[in-house]
Amino acid sequence: MRFTSEQRLDDGVLEREFTLGEIPGILWTPASASAPAPLILISPPPLGLRKMYPRLAGRARYYAAKYGFAAATIELPGSGDRPRWAAAEQARAELRRAMEAGEPVGDEIIDALVLPLVEKSVPEWQATLDALLSLPEIGGPVGYEGGVISIGVRLAVVEPRISAAGFFAGSFVPRSMFEEARQVTIPLQVLLQWDDEGNDRQAALDLFDAFGSKEKTLHANMGGHTGVPLFELDAGARFFARHLR
Repeated sequence: MRFTSEQRLDDGVLEREFTLGEIPGILWTPASASAPAPLILISPPPLGLRKMYPRLAGRARYYAAKYGFAAATIELPGSGDRPRWAAAEQARAELRRAMEAGEPVGDEIIDALVLPLVEKSVPEWQATLDALLSLPEIGGPVGYEGGVISIGVRLAVVEPRISAAGFFAGSFVPRSMFEEARQVTIPLQVLLQWDDEGNDRQAALDLFDAFGSKEKTLHANMGGHTGVPLFELDAGARFFARHLR
């Protein structure tokens, strides 16, 4: 891991950009801590870190300044300035065509769009976690939150260092991920916007039902994709505070 820039923000949080091989990312750490900080991995939607920076930084700085967590994000494969791959671009084009035509989005499109992203992203998150936990200021335990719920499902199954996860329902979910969801056993908090125009509400509810966790909580709010109530930020932070301390 190589840090490429750093700045001390006005709330005292230290923000550092880094690269890990070809993976760019950002790390936020609290102003001061008497012990290594717990860590939250914040996985963005595949829209690019530059576009998503205000939202990601807002969450990370809240976690760091108010709760003393470290937080990190990375650019997903095929997003931002990272190289595109033809199959994903084709799948996105097919998705746009189906949605613009008002047609159902079929399993073939969903699989082509999501499964390669999961296969590429999860090993990168694990490599990033290795590097982050080697830093003296970060000691775990580790939480995960993110918008591509299938990435989170796979990580929760294969990565034992993740102790709790907050998922954002709303991304397309391949049918194969429902079987993986049954293997998830860590505490979960799932956020669902009831009127999300890009979300299959019933599929989101079915996925929540499939999770094998003994502790799982669904937060459902009225409103569309961008209408998440501000109180959910603190609700997520308090969820992690219960499980990462």
